[in-house]
Amino acid sequence: MPYCDAFNRPIEYLRISVTDRCNLRCIYCMPEEGVPQLEHEQILSYEEIARLARVIVGLGLSKLRITGGEPLVRKGLERLIELLAAIPGVEDLSMTTNGILLAGMADRLAGAGLRRVNISLDSLRPDRFQAMTRRGRLEDVLEGIAAAERAGLRPVKINVVVIRGLNDDETLDFAARTVSPGWNVRFIEVMPLAPDPRWASDGYVPSEEIRQRIEAHFGRLRAVDGQGAGPARYYQIDGASGTIGFISPISEHFCFRCNRLRLTADGQLLPCLMSEQGVDVRSALRSGASDEALRALVVQAIGAKPSGHRLGAVTRGPGATPMSRIGG
Repeated sequence: MPYCDAFNRPIEYLRISVTDRCNLRCIYCMPEEGVPQLEHEQILSYEEIARLARVIVGLGLSKLRITGGEPLVRKGLERLIELLAAIPGVEDLSMTTNGILLAGMADRLAGAGLRRVNISLDSLRPDRFQAMTRRGRLEDVLEGIAAAERAGLRPVKINVVVIRGLNDDETLDFAARTVSPGWNVRFIEVMPLAPDPRWASDGYVPSEEIRQRIEAHFGRLRAVDGQGAGPARYYQIDGASGTIGFISPISEHFCFRCNRLRLTADGQLLPCLMSEQGVDVRSALRSGASDEALRALVVQAIGAKPSGHRLGAVTRGPGATPMSRIGG
């Protein structure tokens, strides 16, 4: 049975950031010049991550997701996947990636034990994609999606952060991809975590508005059972093989069913996305802490989970952990 927090929510999902580095500079995520990077010795080794994950899985957290920054820029990631996949009790092992490097790695990742991927893709137009990411090529991501499908990393889910005046005119194009070729697309409300606050204010588009646009064109959406451990609500266009998901952290708080912890690249265990301080597990790992001591730290982090986030009410302070180290 999963360990429960103070609000009786079962905690069963760990997001693991393996690096703070990224090969893109998406305008709503990171300044063009990037952010100060961690030194190599500050980042948890694969063996340290796996040891902590083993303790955490022992508390009933059975779902693991690898994130970044961009996880595929860290060398030898297949080794971590092998270590995590070998832990008894892991029921789901997935990864979120921008897909730029995925085409050349999908087969190796699947062979190491990765089960599925979520791919961030905010535009289907090459020039706009390059402008939004500041350095990416759309064709690399599309090749990555195809490679993931061939490798059996299914279901491939496409994450689209919708920003008014920037890419919200593409919602119907993405929705059409759920009909053919059958993509699973998830529209995500932009959150007030960007280096430029205008994206979360002027650019905010509520999920209900997106849904209404889609239904006005394709007809009423049919609700379907949820897929996975996340907060998305899923629907289908009549006749579509793919799904449309909505993730609504601003307009519809899903904190009452939050089931996750986050491990930062530098070894902080965060009870909430908006937590500005976490539980330091790196120091414990490197000082010879026993599994029992590590378990106590994990229980401490679970006990610190708030009843809800404060997105839209507060701004993360200047000393807060950069989002590139948390993995969203």
